[in-house]
Parts: sequence; structure tokens; C-alpha cells
Amino acid sequence: MPFNIEPVLAEKGRKVVVLASGDPFWHGAGGSLAAHLGPGDWVAYPAPSTFSLAAARLGWRIEDTFSFGLHAAPFERLLPVLSRGVRILCLMRDGQAVQSLADWLTGRGFGASQMHVLEALGGPSERIRAAPAEGFCLTNIAHPVAVAIEAAGGLGVSRASGLPDDLFAHDGQITKRPIRALTLSALAPRAGERLWDIGAGSGSISVEWCLAAPQACAVAVERRADRAANIRANAAAFGLSRQLSVTEAAAPGGLAALPAPDAVFLGGGASGALLDQLWVSMPAGTRLVANAVTLESEALFAAWQADKGGELIRMEMSCATPLGRMRGWDRARPVTQWSIVR
Repeated sequence: MPFNIEPVLAEKGRKVVVLASGDPFWHGAGGSLAAHLGPGDWVAYPAPSTFSLAAARLGWRIEDTFSFGLHAAPFERLLPVLSRGVRILCLMRDGQAVQSLADWLTGRGFGASQMHVLEALGGPSERIRAAPAEGFCLTNIAHPVAVAIEAAGGLGVSRASGLPDDLFAHDGQITKRPIRALTLSALAPRAGERLWDIGAGSGSISVEWCLAAPQACAVAVERRADRAANIRANAAAFGLSRQLSVTEAAAPGGLAALPAPDAVFLGGGASGALLDQLWVSMPAGTRLVANAVTLESEALFAAWQADKGGELIRMEMSCATPLGRMRGWDRARPVTQWSIVR
């Protein structure tokens, strides 16, 4: 586990049968095999999937239920959808993984969630049992097994832009929450799009980009190894390791080998040379958003905006903080943002 396609591909040229999950193209082996075969090399005979069987047993609408294959994936994959009242179907590796999932849900504040454990669905040994995640007491769980979760107790992660700063591992180099929300609004993530996050720092922009739209992905470009490690930790913590990759390099040198972006965020290290390379290498229609806190970068963006167009805005923010026995406004450094469509 997961299914190894190499022995199957080694038999190419012979007639070979693969007995896979009921619907092999729904969290099954079908997609993995088809990616290495020609259109005339295979034929599939789908049957009801484990998800379909589970929904039919429980009376759940599949279109209103989130479905995950967690055979070899971290439980953090659930985080973007885990929220009070949602229903989730999960394919599990084995019985011990079910116990681990219960512990993980409890640790996340979702111990009140009801877990339906569905074993050997569709076969003579089919069994369905239920127990809350906290104090999970079911034993002798047989494989193959799926779990249906009715989430309760916790709040989950908000999908609005501008998550709290303390959710991210960082060394102080992070786009602060209000500025991040405005920046994500300017970047305007859409399903399936790719972001270049240059000078990524903590990777908070990349994380929220990936959370904002289905199948969105990001490449965080960061020259410092310690900050690159923070980005990887944040990607793992939010269950985004598949979608968020890290390139340890200084821009513009580290950009040449990257797949083309749909949007680019420049959070630090702006220079004329970097903007020159971005302008000639970005495909037409790419959205560029650049933030500056220094006078030099602000002047650079002002000059480019005068030449190329786009929108130039200045963001200023103050927070109420103690001032003696009273309170006063503590003003943060202003941020200048240039945004344009190539």
C-alpha cells in the first residue's frame, strides 16, 4: 500500500487483469495505471466504489459528503474541510489506522465526532459499527475498512483569507494577517492554478493560496534553508505537501526551471533585474502582486506602475495596544502593493 503499478507494467504485451477497488478511477489504481498506458492498452469495468457502498449503507448523499483516500496519506489532508457538522468518508489503511484517526480527531478538538467503521463492505463479512472518536473503543477492525465521520465539537480552519499568524511556523518573516488577506484578494486564486511565491518567508501566502481553491498549487521560492524548513512544516501542518513545493534558491536564478505560473507574489527581495526577468518570462495573463515596505522597493514599484500600468495602493494599519494605564494606536509599517495582469 499504496498499490504498486510496476509489476503490472512489467507485463505489458500480455493479457493482464488487475482486480482493484470497485471504481478504480475514484481514489483507486485506475488513474495510476492509465497515466502509463495508451488509450488502446486498457479497458475498465467499474463497479460501485467503497464510497458508494458506504453512502448507501448510511443513507448519506455523496454530493454532500467529502471523500478521501487515506491509505498512505496524512490525516492533515482532512483539515481544509474538517468543520462542525460536515460528513467525511475515508478509505483507511488498516484497523490500527482507524484508532490513530480517532486519536488525531480528538487531539484536534473533534473528539465528539461520531465514527462509523465499515468493514469488508459488499462481502459476506461486512460489518458496520459506530463509536465517538474520544475514548474510541472498537477493536478487531478488519481490512478492508472505511470510516465515515460526522464531525462535531471543533471549529476547523476558516477558508476566508487571513488566517491567524500563530497558525504558522515563522521567524517573524511573515505577511501579517490583514495584509495577507488583501494580498490573497489581489492574487485572486482559482481552481487548478499555480502560484510562484518569491521570497516566501514562512510560506503563509502559498498555504492560503492552496486552501482557497480546489487543486490550486504553489511553488515557494526561498533562499534561506531555515525558512524553507518552516514552509515545509507549514505545508505538512495544513495537509498541503502535495500541492505546495519548496525551491531553495535565490530569485531570479531559481525560477528558470519552474513550471509556468498563473500568478506571482513578490513578497521580498524586489529588484529591477527580478522584475525584468519576470516580465519577459511570465505568460500573458499572469497576475503579478508585489508588496514593499522599503522606500527603495516602493520607488521601484512606482516607476514600473508608471511604465506598465496596474494598480498601486498603500496599506496602513494600526492596532490598539497598552499605553500606560490606557491604550493607544500602535502603527505598523505601511505596505505599498503593486498589482498588474501581464
